[in-house]
Amino acid sequence: MVTRVPPPSAQPRSRLRTLLATGAAALALAAGSIVPGMPLGAAPQQAQAADNGKTTLTVAVAQSVDSLSPFLAQRLMSTSVHRLMYDFLTNYDAKDNHTIPGLATKWEPSADKLTWTYTIRSNSKWSDGQQATAEDAAWTFNKMMTDEGAATANGSFVANFKKVTAPSPDKLVIELKEPQATMAALDVPIVPKHVWEKVGDFSKFNNDTKFPIVGNGPFILTDYKVDQYVKLKANKNFWRGAPKFDELVFKTYKDQDAAVAALRKGEVSFVAGAPALTPAQAASLKGDKNIKVNEGPGRRFFALATNPGAQTKDGKKFGNGNKALLDQKVRQALFLSVDRKTIIDKVFQGHAVEGQGYIPPRYGDYFWQPSDSQTLAYDPARAAKLLDQAGYKLKGDQRVGKDGKPLDLRILCHATDPNDKAIGKYLKEWWGKLGIGLKVDCLDDVSVPWYAGEYDLAFDGWSVNPDPDFVLGIHTCSALPAKAKESAATDNFICDKTYDELYKKQLAEYDPAKRADTVKQMESWLYDSGYMNIIAYPNAVEAYRTDQIKSITTMPEAAGNIYGQDGYWSWWSAVPTADGKSGSGSDNGGNSTGVVIGIVVAVVVLAGGGFLITRRRRTTAEDRE
Repeated sequence: MVTRVPPPSAQPRSRLRTLLATGAAALALAAGSIVPGMPLGAAPQQAQAADNGKTTLTVAVAQSVDSLSPFLAQRLMSTSVHRLMYDFLTNYDAKDNHTIPGLATKWEPSADKLTWTYTIRSNSKWSDGQQATAEDAAWTFNKMMTDEGAATANGSFVANFKKVTAPSPDKLVIELKEPQATMAALDVPIVPKHVWEKVGDFSKFNNDTKFPIVGNGPFILTDYKVDQYVKLKANKNFWRGAPKFDELVFKTYKDQDAAVAALRKGEVSFVAGAPALTPAQAASLKGDKNIKVNEGPGRRFFALATNPGAQTKDGKKFGNGNKALLDQKVRQALFLSVDRKTIIDKVFQGHAVEGQGYIPPRYGDYFWQPSDSQTLAYDPARAAKLLDQAGYKLKGDQRVGKDGKPLDLRILCHATDPNDKAIGKYLKEWWGKLGIGLKVDCLDDVSVPWYAGEYDLAFDGWSVNPDPDFVLGIHTCSALPAKAKESAATDNFICDKTYDELYKKQLAEYDPAKRADTVKQMESWLYDSGYMNIIAYPNAVEAYRTDQIKSITTMPEAAGNIYGQDGYWSWWSAVPTADGKSGSGSDNGGNSTGVVIGIVVAVVVLAGGGFLITRRRRTTAEDRE
């Protein structure tokens, strides 16, 4: 996870990578969403009109913002906000994820596909009134190409760029060193040059000191308080059309049960979970009037990541990861002693699909499954044999290495994610039977020990984009940090020549089928390595109040999610009911009688582990996106 973060695109992330809470009633009173004399348990049938007549949509979220700088942000919460604040060159269609115009109205490659020319639209303006031009895009990419700090989150997109210029306000030209298949899927927020060129150290600038923040997306960020809320207002001059809600507030709840209680009381209109509602929470809401539970196939994976030995780009080792995990046999033994079916049944209670390849089945072209001979299905006996072969013999009830030390491991756990805690208990039991000790470290912020390499394993997860390049790139050698313990694009310090060569091959392949084949080879390598144990593909399970929103777009429209989309379609398209008015907000996140809606989706698990999606939409990201 970290819950993690990905990119404005993925979610990283991904760190994915991952909130604070107080009593829900106290928060609501402070926000002004509970009227004196109104029973606390009574949810308003309609949001009431405030004096200023603004409509506010309030979304309860579990993940913290890691940075408001699009050059640094990797968590899904942050990258989702950046999609609302800044336009990208291209976007993904809500219906089927195909590429559509964004800031660029069209894009054309040269005959050798080493030069790409983008036509920049003339009807996009920054919120301070200045025109958005090709110069802004050129400056954004050049800054990432020349400043290591600016390349922290999305540097992989520009690593192959040779030169970027803006010969005119409406023409952007990108010259490549080698062919690059992601040129119509550059998930990078374009920022205003006249604002950002004044920034000094991009590695430390979080963009959280001056509001409103200048942008050209569907919403303008007007206020932010760490682990409390992010407040945005509708950009009335957005070229695609203004959002229907006047204000959008993301309100942080460290306690997910408190967020669910706030939804019941009408203090918030939508709950995304951490990143999804637990089965018990979803079940408890299904009978409530004016509340609908939305479930769709997710774009995330839930995994265990091992520490392969933290290192910098120049090979300097750091951290204190258990050296036993440098042995592939040990990693695979851990893989073989995780009962995914039990986790799907007992923890996710059927609201997930059993994990296999690195890319979720939602993206069918890239979805990979191991062969029968390759599969590392639950097999404790085989795991024990591998541990014996690796030199970790049983002494009494403990596995002991050749140095006489017991095999004891630590796993990083997100304190805000109940799934981490529940699965941690199973791992202690399963690995304990093999003689392996396990300490589950549940922290509010796992990023500090993660970046420091001070862990053995970690609960991991990412929101994957329609183009998988980003989540593949975070395992390359180039994603490693320049200095020890610094934030970097790497997920868990993987660096392997074979994997890097495959990554470069898929990036340079324009033929979709051939590229997909190479991506699957990368997934196969990751699976065999034991570095990434993909346990599940959780469904997007969300809940919202139906008495305050008339309609909203899911992604994909036929079967999808609302929160964490590959775009801004849900919040941009949301239409309030005729009387769906609410207050303008307060210091703790704004009046939360906002609104949201959704459409239901069914996921039918088929024989052989596949699944059929019937209709719906959803969005997530701890990961990074």
